[in-house]
Amino acid sequence: MFTIGDFARHGRVSVRMLRHYDATGLLRPAHVDPSTGYRYYTAAQLARLNRVIALKDLGFTLKQVRDIVDETVATEEIRGMLRLRRAELETAVSTAGARLVQVEARLRAIESEGHMPTNDVVIKAVPAVRVAELTATAASFEPEAISPVIGPLYDELFRRLGTAGITPTGPGVAYYEDAPEGDGRISVHAAVQVSAPLQDGAVRVLDLLPLDRAATIVHRGSMDTVLPTAQALARWVDANGYRSAGYPREINLECPENRDDWVTELQSPVTPA
Repeated sequence: MFTIGDFARHGRVSVRMLRHYDATGLLRPAHVDPSTGYRYYTAAQLARLNRVIALKDLGFTLKQVRDIVDETVATEEIRGMLRLRRAELETAVSTAGARLVQVEARLRAIESEGHMPTNDVVIKAVPAVRVAELTATAASFEPEAISPVIGPLYDELFRRLGTAGITPTGPGVAYYEDAPEGDGRISVHAAVQVSAPLQDGAVRVLDLLPLDRAATIVHRGSMDTVLPTAQALARWVDANGYRSAGYPREINLECPENRDDWVTELQSPVTPA
């Protein structure tokens, strides 16, 4: 048998944790000396300890852990619990990864403060263009609110275009407006250029209005990292005697499978200040 200290070392846990598991009935010592109260454990109990730690690290409550290791939960129910927890962890990892991308984008935006964009900013007129689009609402214009909305919109748009036999004739065009319901919500339009009759069916086909004057800049990379480019364009607009007149459009010039190789033109409508 092992003393509680030896067992803690072999199990790579703290003595305090073992005492807590004893108090809650999760892992009781194999023997307790009646005269000294010293706890003793066997090597065989390491298997239970390993399962307890693994389940706890997966986020289960101590009661759930006890039910599982005591086999009071059916095998199929355990599988369901583990699948659910795996899905929760995968979502958490994905969310954390997306948040990290936005933190890095903010850092790059901060580092570029005070510098004019090295990309060429061009003032030009943007003609009207016919597009097919789907629209949904995002909670805000924050990247973490836009990305989960616009990606599925484009997937569904291209699926419907294929079903309708409509072939895109030009790049994708994403544009944004304040949603009618207000409260900071944004109408997200996922569109692509087409040459099809105007319609309002499974997909809406419309003529996107021209922009008399737009400040444009090219962003290279995933749209998750567009913030420094967008803010560089905003600084250029302010420094050169213009005023922003709406949300910028995003023209998807190149969209290879690797999102880091995307090329997107931002078209910010402007008026003289």
